[in-house]
Amino acid sequence: MDLVLYDGTCGLCAKSVRWILRHEKDHELTFAPLQGETTAALREKHPEIPESIDTVVYIQGGRVHLRSKAFLYLSNHLRAPWRWAYAFRWFPGFLLDIGYRFIAAIRYKVWGRADACELLAPEQRVRFLP
Repeated sequence: MDLVLYDGTCGLCAKSVRWILRHEKDHELTFAPLQGETTAALREKHPEIPESIDTVVYIQGGRVHLRSKAFLYLSNHLRAPWRWAYAFRWFPGFLLDIGYRFIAAIRYKVWGRADACELLAPEQRVRFLP
C-alpha cells in the first residue's frame, strides 16, 4: 500500500490531494492526515515521520520519503506529463526542500485552512484512512 500523509487542516494540502486524485493513472494511492490515528500508529514503526504537520510524507514499500522527495516518488502514480517528475528523484532533496520549506511556512497565509472535507466519490472515500 502506497500511502500519502498530509496536513489535514491545510488548504493547500487539501487542494493537492484533490489534484493527485484527478491526475492519478493507477488509483493505488491511499491518504491519511498527519493528525490522524493512522499516522500515530505508523510513527511507532517509522520514527522518521516527523511530529510536525508541515511535512508531506509518502510511504512506499516500507520506505519513507519526506517533503519534495515525497512528491517526486509519488509522481510515478500520475499520468504523463506529471509522472516525468519521477526522473528527478535522484536530485538532492536538500536543494528542493528549500522551496518546499518556504511554501510550507506560508501555506496557511496564502491558501488558508481546509474548512471541511470535500465530498468525494465513494470509490475515492475508501482510500482515505483515519
